[in-house]
Amino acid sequence: MEENEYRDIYHQVNERRCVFEKSILTRQTNCQHAHRFNLADREGVACHNDDGHQRCKTLLEQLRKKAIFALKLTRIDGPLPHIKEIKVQTGGLLGLAAILGVDESTGRVENIHALIQTAINLYGGMVELPYDEITRRIVNYEVRQPRRGHKH
Repeated sequence: MEENEYRDIYHQVNERRCVFEKSILTRQTNCQHAHRFNLADREGVACHNDDGHQRCKTLLEQLRKKAIFALKLTRIDGPLPHIKEIKVQTGGLLGLAAILGVDESTGRVENIHALIQTAINLYGGMVELPYDEITRRIVNYEVRQPRRGHKH
């Protein structure tokens, strides 16, 4: 299957792509509203909650905006390179979880939706989150390299 054909079919199958799809596919985060699916030899993640999707989108926009300097970028004009996007998504979520004291024992975020709701309840909104602390976690997050013989 050609890449363009794959993308077209992907968008037909997945009407609401999970904002944190790359992070969920690292197996370090998950969400109660995430639905994994396979297409050809690849895995995708859909979101089954419109309100949650919007909150995730807002959080990811803030994480990207606050991490620009830390990622040694001057601006973001489109999608980030794959590794930097994983750093922002996974490092940002793990950083937020650590700050909130959620899921620290596992080193994973088991429910992104619940994590964001906890953060909103504690800080009053997305803009008020402690992005300086979260950005430090993004910078220090090491992207795991896939094990030999495993496809990602």
